[in-house]
Amino acid sequence: MKIFDREFSGLSQEDVLKRQQLGKTHFVESKTTKTYKEIIFNNIFTFFNLINILLFACLVFVGSYRNTLFISVIFFNTLTGSYQEIKAKRTLDQLSILTKQQIDVLRDNQLSKINVDEIVQDDLIILNTGMQIPVDCELLEGHIEANESLLTGESDAILKVNGDSLLSGSFVTSGRAICKVIHVGKESYIHKLTAQAKEFESKKSELSKSIDQILKIISIIIIPLSILLFFKEYFIGHYPFSDAVVSVVAAVLGMIPSGLVLLTTIALSLSVLRLAKKNTLVQNLFCIETLARVDTICLDKTGTLTEGKLKVDDVICFDDHFNIDQIIKNMNYCLEDGNMTSIALHQYFSKEKNYQPFFVIPFSSQRKYSAVSFNEFGTVYLGASQFIFENLDSKIEKKIKTYTSQGFRVLCIGYTPITINDNTLIKDLKCIGILILSDVIRQDAKTTLDYFKRQDVDIKIISGDDPVTVSAIARRCHLLNYEHYIDVSSLSDEQIKEAIEKYTIFGRVSPKQKQLMVNALQENNHTVAMTGDGVNDVLALKAADCSIAMASGSDAAKSASHIVLLKNNFNAMPHIVNEGRRVINNITASASMYLIKTIFSVVLSIGMILFGHGYPF
Repeated sequence: MKIFDREFSGLSQEDVLKRQQLGKTHFVESKTTKTYKEIIFNNIFTFFNLINILLFACLVFVGSYRNTLFISVIFFNTLTGSYQEIKAKRTLDQLSILTKQQIDVLRDNQLSKINVDEIVQDDLIILNTGMQIPVDCELLEGHIEANESLLTGESDAILKVNGDSLLSGSFVTSGRAICKVIHVGKESYIHKLTAQAKEFESKKSELSKSIDQILKIISIIIIPLSILLFFKEYFIGHYPFSDAVVSVVAAVLGMIPSGLVLLTTIALSLSVLRLAKKNTLVQNLFCIETLARVDTICLDKTGTLTEGKLKVDDVICFDDHFNIDQIIKNMNYCLEDGNMTSIALHQYFSKEKNYQPFFVIPFSSQRKYSAVSFNEFGTVYLGASQFIFENLDSKIEKKIKTYTSQGFRVLCIGYTPITINDNTLIKDLKCIGILILSDVIRQDAKTTLDYFKRQDVDIKIISGDDPVTVSAIARRCHLLNYEHYIDVSSLSDEQIKEAIEKYTIFGRVSPKQKQLMVNALQENNHTVAMTGDGVNDVLALKAADCSIAMASGSDAAKSASHIVLLKNNFNAMPHIVNEGRRVINNITASASMYLIKTIFSVVLSIGMILFGHGYPF
């Protein structure tokens, strides 16, 4: 079949079957969340449950069934924990949208549509604007621009031409190409990066650790005490065997703070229900408490501070003989670019056809400009000043620098009366105007950052973008110390550990460096929260004490996080923190009562062993 003026035939059906038999398919057993079996197993087989089940078994053994009511606490506690995790799993599974994606593939000299999990190695696939690239592949013919922000954190589109590699998980923002599949399944980049997250164990909250510590101490105490108490009552006091067992179980149950465990589960479960009304999915009960204790929060620029979109803020004309609005509308009519800049121009100017187009140069991130040549009008170039002008007026250049230093993106409009018929860049262009664009700041970003500032929570911006741009955006969000930024790409691991306390904004950060930064903060005794939405954030999300993902992000990021903001509502963060602090205060106030009962039971048991005749309860 002829595609892009070249003949391609694709794999034969026999070739496809051979690769399927060798396991070279893109089918990977989906496991973005725990299975139901794992959830139930993890909630049943806990140390707390083990102690209580052993005591329950002792009572059943001696036939004292009326004293087994305490097991209802264990049942309710396990049921509540399992229900919350299963509910979170089902919500996440519903959020997954990649499983039904289909793609055009060339086989047996015919173009057909298949599910992405049916792709095999060496298949020829067609990629179009707006698609998410499902597998690692090599571009054979055509050209596209790929946004790899979910993988690298850099939001700028990257031009891909013949021979370039394309990574799974990135998006095609413009263009069309035929590509050869290189890696499938577990060999693909996105699956390898996601798999690394499984190497880390989930963090335990202070409350969870405290309860575990109490249970461990109690377990050490109850073994000798229960043996001595049974010996005293059965062998010395000559109580019946069943009565001695019931007395020992009563003493041990008095030492175990079962009520505290149940109270904690109920309090956190009610908090989960309240947060659900704020469109916040909590996957781990104790993460609410952890977030309330956080003193450092690491934010990714895209998806948290910004919406990942551009908007036109201003249009400045330097020559009244030209109608900038009309020129851009006509360029929009001719250009079919699908990148963020093009979308912003279409939203602001729309499009119309007043001039007759003669030749079009589409935008590419390599050229950094686009151009349209019109009959009887001339040619208009649109792009970055350093790429389309050799000598720019000093006043215009100064104005451009002023805007760029403030974090704006500036597009220059160059004009020449010459009509072109190839990709030539005409020298001595006249700059007739500039367009001022900016990242769209989330409406809730300022108020949320102000909240954390009042709570003395330190903010770190970790991004794959240029640190100067990120700093300017942070300034617009009222972030303290926005001027303290650094490019991490040239730093060693040791330098990063030193820089993490000195700087607020970190640019050009790789996924591995994000994880390193989180670990460095934890080594400095910080409780760290991390927000993210891309595969590039997964390692850092798993390493953080508490992790928050956006629902619009990748499946890997959502499954790796403790909390998912279902409406991408960053302003829910203060509600989560306040809810966590309320729960901590309530549980702390009640915990003393249960611990007094534990201490009293231990002292009473020791007293009965030394001086008494039998356990009184």
